[in-house]
Amino acid sequence: MNKAQVKILIDAAASRIPSDLRIRNAKVVDVYNKEVFSSDVYIKDGYIVGFDGKREAKEEFDADGKFLVPAFIDAHCHIESSHLSPSEFSDAVVPSGTGTVIADPHEICNVTGLDGMRYMLDASKDIPLSVFLMFPSCVPATPFEHSGAVLTSRDVKSFIDDERVLGLGEMMNYPGVNSADDEVLSKLDEAYRRDKIIDGHAPSITGYALDSYASASIETDHECESPKEARDKIRKGMYVMLRQGTACQNVLQLLPAVDEKNFSRFLFCTDDRQPQSIINEGHVSHGVNLAIRSGLDPVIAISMASINAATCYRLRDRGAIAPGKRADFFLSSSIYDGVKPDEVFIKGKLVAKGGKIIEKAKHTEPLNVSGKMNVKDFSIESFSLKLTSDHVRVIDIIPGGVVTGAGDAYVKRDDKGNWIHDPEADILKLAVIERHHGTGLHATALIRGYGMKRGAVATSIAHDSHNIIVIGDNDEDMYLAVRKLIEIGGGITMYKDKRELGTHTLEIAGLMTDESLEEVTACLDRMHETAEMELHVNKDIDPFMTLCFMALPVIPAYKLTDSGLFDVVSFSFVDNSL
Repeated sequence: MNKAQVKILIDAAASRIPSDLRIRNAKVVDVYNKEVFSSDVYIKDGYIVGFDGKREAKEEFDADGKFLVPAFIDAHCHIESSHLSPSEFSDAVVPSGTGTVIADPHEICNVTGLDGMRYMLDASKDIPLSVFLMFPSCVPATPFEHSGAVLTSRDVKSFIDDERVLGLGEMMNYPGVNSADDEVLSKLDEAYRRDKIIDGHAPSITGYALDSYASASIETDHECESPKEARDKIRKGMYVMLRQGTACQNVLQLLPAVDEKNFSRFLFCTDDRQPQSIINEGHVSHGVNLAIRSGLDPVIAISMASINAATCYRLRDRGAIAPGKRADFFLSSSIYDGVKPDEVFIKGKLVAKGGKIIEKAKHTEPLNVSGKMNVKDFSIESFSLKLTSDHVRVIDIIPGGVVTGAGDAYVKRDDKGNWIHDPEADILKLAVIERHHGTGLHATALIRGYGMKRGAVATSIAHDSHNIIVIGDNDEDMYLAVRKLIEIGGGITMYKDKRELGTHTLEIAGLMTDESLEEVTACLDRMHETAEMELHVNKDIDPFMTLCFMALPVIPAYKLTDSGLFDVVSFSFVDNSL
């Protein structure tokens, strides 16, 4: 905001010039005094300029006694996980009351490098949703996989001065922090020099390790597993995020840690939220409503989803209903049994009503980030899994999250030592195929808990390097599924008995599409039904989101990368055979 803009706001607040809009008959949620008061609200040039009075306004809107709530701020998300382009994502989440997101684009940057960062900045400009980015700190997440790019401290320097880049994205390389790795410290230093925030990613980190991590001025974490861990991280000066994504859901798990003394250190985030979750349950509002319905004071919950996030990320122009703040808010008939945004205003303009966007956001062509599929030396023989023992390591799926178990099992082998699928055992083959540089790298392992009886599911979404990952009971269906993804440039597909059952095309980096939320949801609904009815995937897991995280070598315990089976606890590759 500049001097001329401020003068206009002052003049409107002082009633020397008319306001643009008067919201009449509202119950304003005051996140400063933690109370609700009845008042009119006046808006000029997209900013709030005052409450009750006899100011003149060019237009009026009757709130009809509804609660006027500051728009929610998602403290940490990956837009790519919605499968939607930034403009379509805006159309999807704004109607549920989200006005601002802090997005880490490390998914697309792992595929397309700095081109992905440029695309996300360009495509999220001039849309109703305010999108701020964190520069990805760990591309690739580890040196134990092959991503589409490697981003260094020099790359951080090239973007971090952008006013919409708030700092450094989730620092997943906590061993690098704790060992004071020089390149890691150089990345952190770019944020230090500009007084910008550094996001954390520290699952189950405690004791000396947490002390050294917090000593690096890493200020947030969204990976807490227990109330005790949450309170410990707050004690070390960190903000803790209550996350309600699609696969990872810990609002209710962590809620006992929140009390009247420490609630200012809690934020809400979605992290990874798929389109069905958004359309069926909402966005940030879903986590807020879970907390309210579990007994958290609604004004406290709203504060955690608004002013707390604004304070944490130094967004001084939003997060509250007060003079000088952006007029980003929504009207809800109630807050005491949860919020339901009826009308959503962004910068004082009505942009959504009844859960629907009024005017679609501006579209940006996905230049330099499409058609990213470079697979070489790939054949059906790539899926062979030769074992030296019947006793094997198994990735155990744990429903409700992305943490896996380090399991073991006894399996069948043929006379050459190759794994044979046993229909009586819930053990399938998992494979990861490198798709960025044509290296021909691939790896196979065994996984338990997916439930599929026959067929294959493949996707080009495989956190965080986003190589192709495929699961199946037979090599033929797995091969055909991977070939389909190569042909369409990425997405999700299913095969059974050599027959394609359904495909969702993701033409932007193999991660996103320009289709609408409704189109994407309809496609995925059909595919989820097929996964359940024809493939018999375990009903307790999301068939696609769960698969996406089986290649993530920063979350315990066993994961599979294109280089082999990885033990996240020992941070080393291990053999499939025991």
